[in-house]
Amino acid sequence: MESKEFNFKGTTLNGFLMLFVAIVLPVLSIWCIYKAIILFDIPNHGIFPTILFLLGALLMVSELFVLIGFIMLEPNTARVTTWFGKYSGTFNRTGFYWINPFYGTKKVSLRARNLDVEPIKVNDKVGNPVMIGLVLVWRLKDTYKALFEVDSQTMASSTVGDAKGLMRALEDFVAVQSDAALRQVAGQYAYDDNDENTSELTLRSGGEEINEELESKLNERLAMAGIEIVEARINYLAYAPEIAAVMLRRQQASAIITAREKIVEGAVSMVKMALDKLSSDDIVELDDDKKASMVSNLLVVLCADESAQPVVNTGTLNM
Repeated sequence: MESKEFNFKGTTLNGFLMLFVAIVLPVLSIWCIYKAIILFDIPNHGIFPTILFLLGALLMVSELFVLIGFIMLEPNTARVTTWFGKYSGTFNRTGFYWINPFYGTKKVSLRARNLDVEPIKVNDKVGNPVMIGLVLVWRLKDTYKALFEVDSQTMASSTVGDAKGLMRALEDFVAVQSDAALRQVAGQYAYDDNDENTSELTLRSGGEEINEELESKLNERLAMAGIEIVEARINYLAYAPEIAAVMLRRQQASAIITAREKIVEGAVSMVKMALDKLSSDDIVELDDDKKASMVSNLLVVLCADESAQPVVNTGTLNM
């Protein structure tokens, strides 16, 4: 969608110059009214005192006109201007300025903001309920869309023209859309592979890829409000409480099986090394039955959870 935002092109004057004018005008106004009052008491001056008095009153009204036209902008703030309801551009020059007070202005912040989304319960790809939360950094990119494309002003109606009220309304909009995007992304992936398909991308192992997709979904949803996502990351991920205990036992069982596989693999390697060493060094010659018995004993010793209690054979070894 093409941006409709453009820079303010109306007349702007230096704020300090107009501040000097604002100081001079009341002085001139008071002087004109004072001289008019004096001249009213002196005959034969015609309409000159009246004109002088009206000029003083006009200068006083001009003073009020000047005083309400001052604006001051800090870095990364802007003023959205309207001319009797029509968008007139965004004024974003830092400093102290004066513009026609008939322009309506609303102050907005262009600074980056954090949003910590509380963990929500969603179903992953395989239907398991999980708790997932995110933290994101966002900022206002298009002031026209923020004020005129989404109905954010109604939420800040009590503080019209107040940047804080408007930004709170936009924060609520971001919170709702981030919740929807998080549910959408979480539903496309399983929590973990559960030892079934280790090549499949999961929420737990996805890392940067999941965060990048989440950021992309958020930018799609928030573009209508002129909001840009700087960074989005999943900061909380866990099974829902109702299945957490069961899944923990499953993970523990999986870890035990993996550990046993490594132990058996190492034990078989050690038994093979022992048999090869006995054979190559001609220490003892074993038939198949003796080898089987030795393999069994060694595997029991190497794979047992507790220390073995050996029985010493003091008899003869039958060959």
